[in-house]
Amino acid sequence: MKYIILLSFLILSFQLSAQDANLSSEVYPEFEDCENVDYKDQAFCFNKTLINHIKSNFQLPEIVQAENYTGQLTIIFEVDEEGKFQVIYLDAAYDELKDEVRRVFEELPVIKPATYNGRPVHMQFKLPLKIPLSNNVIVQPVEEEDEIELKAEEEEQDVITENPLTEYENIKSDEFASPRYTSQINIPLSHEFYSRFDAEFNQIGTNTHSASKPLMFNEVNRYYDFEANRDAMLQNRSSWAGRKLWNEHLVRFQTNDYWFTLDPGLDLQIGKDFEQEDHDFTYNNGRQFIVQGGLGEKFNFYSVIYESQGRFAEYYNRYAESIRPAGGDPAIVPGRGIAKTFMDEGYDYPVAEGYLSFTPADFVNIQFGHGNNFIGDGYRSLLLSDNPSPYPYLKLNTTFWKIKYTNTWMSLRDVRPAVVNSGSFRTKYIANHYLSWNVTKRLNLGFFESVMWENDNDRGFDLNYLNPVIFYRAIEFATGADGGNAIIGLTGKYKLSNQAYAYGQWLIDEFSSGDVFGGEGSWKNKLGFQLGLKYFNAFNVDNLYLQAEYNQVRPYTYSHNSITLNYGHNNQSMAHLWGANFREFVGIARYKRDRWYGSAKLIYGKRGFDFTDFGSKSNYGQDIYRTEEDRPFETGVKIGQGNTTNSFYSEFEAGYIINPTTNLKLFASFIYRDFNPQINTPANFENSTAWINIGLRTDIFNWYFDY
Repeated sequence: MKYIILLSFLILSFQLSAQDANLSSEVYPEFEDCENVDYKDQAFCFNKTLINHIKSNFQLPEIVQAENYTGQLTIIFEVDEEGKFQVIYLDAAYDELKDEVRRVFEELPVIKPATYNGRPVHMQFKLPLKIPLSNNVIVQPVEEEDEIELKAEEEEQDVITENPLTEYENIKSDEFASPRYTSQINIPLSHEFYSRFDAEFNQIGTNTHSASKPLMFNEVNRYYDFEANRDAMLQNRSSWAGRKLWNEHLVRFQTNDYWFTLDPGLDLQIGKDFEQEDHDFTYNNGRQFIVQGGLGEKFNFYSVIYESQGRFAEYYNRYAESIRPAGGDPAIVPGRGIAKTFMDEGYDYPVAEGYLSFTPADFVNIQFGHGNNFIGDGYRSLLLSDNPSPYPYLKLNTTFWKIKYTNTWMSLRDVRPAVVNSGSFRTKYIANHYLSWNVTKRLNLGFFESVMWENDNDRGFDLNYLNPVIFYRAIEFATGADGGNAIIGLTGKYKLSNQAYAYGQWLIDEFSSGDVFGGEGSWKNKLGFQLGLKYFNAFNVDNLYLQAEYNQVRPYTYSHNSITLNYGHNNQSMAHLWGANFREFVGIARYKRDRWYGSAKLIYGKRGFDFTDFGSKSNYGQDIYRTEEDRPFETGVKIGQGNTTNSFYSEFEAGYIINPTTNLKLFASFIYRDFNPQINTPANFENSTAWINIGLRTDIFNWYFDY
């Protein structure tokens, strides 16, 4: 009996030892079809099931079929502790093959993970996959000591032993992952493009700040997935030319350390202004070269060069020539820059914009560039607009807690013949502070101050204004009564719902409380305000965007008794493009579906112009470049005084987004403008314009024609 008990004990010990041996070995991941397979056959079953899945789901890309490609893909993948397949490294001759491998692996089911000593572990494999697909494929496990991230060391050894390359030849692009959308590059100022993410960025409870523009992609990408929305518009294009035209950047390059893209841009338009009799067509022939990129994670750059020639509707040409600079050039194209004569009364106007963007810490971004900025949530801004020509600037954005604080220092030019000295334009400077505070999850308040000073007495850039947290008004008094011109303002936004919010601005250029409450309409009360409402997915129609806005600015606002200290640059206002002495109603509707879009804009305004631009007592307060000392009234000043003019502007546009990556659009537009002054003068007289246009445009800046 004791031998029977001893024999039973020995058998039980052997079985336990065998089980421990199995538990101590590394067990392959297990597909559902391999559950009842013996231990020794698990590797074979895993290999067979995986290859069968790949063969039954893999679709050879068209470009690979067209070129009858034969070769081998190298795939490094792992099954993680949760049984999920993860592709770690891919080596293939075509990006399309890489994309297809990723798609196939994403469709693999979650399986039972590999185990070691009975606990789940990850396990890496190497799969050499031949094209055309072959049954004789072995999935090779990667030993733990050889596990890799990108198989870089193995490749480097192969290169050295088999085909040594020079340092130059080793510079190759990794897979391009659209790093722009998570970078500190600015989102180009385009009202249509900003309307796409305005709703998501202003949901109730988000701690966002939308007034200080341009916004950066990484600010918005947390709330609006740029890449996913772009991918939804991509077309199935297999050829290189098709992808570049319809889907991608022309040149794109990315490594772990840096990336960049190169793109051509276009602004080709041809149209007809039915007011013009001497010219058959209006046109614009604009070409652009755009480069952007990043060095590391904290440094980005962007540059665009415009080379353009054009002639526009007659009312627009008249305005461009009315603000021409000293020196004989015929015009300043509004929003663009000084123009030379081109052919038959056309304009040649080159422009360059760009900036460097540096983010030393998560809460600070520093930019130095040449371009435009904007403050506000509306179509217009009474504080700082993208209306004028580009200018040099230094900007500091600081974001923390519920606050975003923007400091901007700008160098501007006064180009009028009356102030030009020895053939060179006069320089002046502006320093702005704008603090945006999310008071509650619905209410945002903003506080704005700005000061202008000129380069008199070789004053140059006054270092007093570099202090980013000081009140400019105190500096203005400290540097002398005429040392500068200060403006202050208040902004507000209230989120009525996730589909709508109201916004506004209040501007104070000069304020005399006694005169205001005296009710006599003093000229000293240089004030302006804005009220607006935005409605997203209006009436439950997806992507229908509606906006209503009211603006008014009293006479003499933005001007100054020191003639160069007005709030302007290159004979254009830094705020509202109408200058001062106006009230305005704006209505805008936008709709987008897939790549198609459309917009309608209606603007009605009451404006007060001068009867003449010279002589004492002839300044009624519209022209911010005139001295306010020529005012005809001390009191009784009201909006629309002088040559009262009613103006109506409508613009309708429909188009197709050819390339959603570069925002290249094919469009057609119709503008109707009616301008009706009380008295016709050489500068302002009754006229009506009907202007049609078709064009191909890379939409990367706002171009305003509603003068």
